[in-house]
Order: sequence, then structure tokens, then C-alpha cells
Amino acid sequence: MRILIADDHAIVREGLKTILSREHDMEVGAEAANSEEALRLALDENFDVVILDVFMPGNGGLETLGRLRKERPELPVLVLSVHPEDDLALQALRSGASGYLNKDAACEQLVGAVRKVVSGGHYISESLAEKLALGLTLEPARPLAELLSDREYDVLRRLASGRTVSGVAEDLGLSVKTISTVRSRVLRKLHLQNTAELIRYAIGQGLVD
Repeated sequence: MRILIADDHAIVREGLKTILSREHDMEVGAEAANSEEALRLALDENFDVVILDVFMPGNGGLETLGRLRKERPELPVLVLSVHPEDDLALQALRSGASGYLNKDAACEQLVGAVRKVVSGGHYISESLAEKLALGLTLEPARPLAELLSDREYDVLRRLASGRTVSGVAEDLGLSVKTISTVRSRVLRKLHLQNTAELIRYAIGQGLVD
């Protein structure tokens, strides 16, 4: 299995590479430190799976995932994040991820998740499976955050984490005007008035640490 690791933290990439390289049939073929590099490598070279950090410099993991689903739909993507398995995991799965794994997971879970998605399956943890099962059983009202596009969701989380509009614009390589427009759409869709309410909403929904 030839693997592409996409994560902006060198120490994380090295740790993942160490774990996966212990397996006789796994090889880390390339590493990417930002979204654009990950997308370029995934489209230009042949990999059996991409391990993708959901929040990276550039366009961000979710938008990169969306591009990969359109241009390389046969390539499985395992999303990796430090964030808990909440709405973010569901957002990633709806965007086309083959699996979602928290960075706190054990080494065995990582290897098992890679094998499962490469074989054509989907990987989610037992706890997330229980949440999904309960959701199907109880049929709760859909959270408003599910109405957001991947870009809007990414901007929401960045703003709620304390980044300014200009800071988010710099992170994503976009203009301040563009991010302001996205912020306005997020506020409208979530029925919020300002950034302070947006932060409270995100914290209440468990969308940020």
C-alpha cells in the first residue's frame, strides 16, 4: 500500500510514518505540509490511500477532500484530526471521507483503519458508530451547521477558534472581502448576529476545543 500523509505538523507526519512503516505491506510514498501540496501529489502520483489532516494551511482539509472526491473518486481518504468525533466527523464523512480517526487513537486503530479503507470499506470508531446509530433511531432535528458548505464550515471553525477575518484570509490565501462574505453567509444560515454569537454557537455545539 502506497500512502500519502498530509499534515502541517512535521512531528505528526514523522509519527505516522514510523507507525505505518512497521507494516511489511505499507509504504509512505510522500508527505504534504499544506492543502495545495496534498492535492497536487494526490492528482499527480499513484497512492492507495491519503491520510488527511482536516485543518491545514491553505484551502483546508475539507475542501481538499471535496476536490479529491471529484477528481479521484476511487482514491480512499482517511481523515485525521485532533478534534473529537462530533459534527466534524459527520461533515467529513458526508464530504466523501472513507473514514475518520482521532489523533488520540491507538497505533493499531490507525493501521486497521488504513487497511479497511484501502480494501474498499469505511472506518469509524465504535463510539462514532453508536452516535450514528442513535441519530438514526431518534431522528433528531438536523443541526444548522449541516447547512454550511465545506468552505463555510472551515471559516466558522477558524473564526470560532479566535482567528480574525484577516487572519483566516491569510490562512486560506483569500481576500479579506471573500472571508467577510463567507462569514456573512454563515451568520445568516445559523441565524446569528455577530462573531461573538458565532463563537458561543460553535462552543455550544462542540465544534471547537
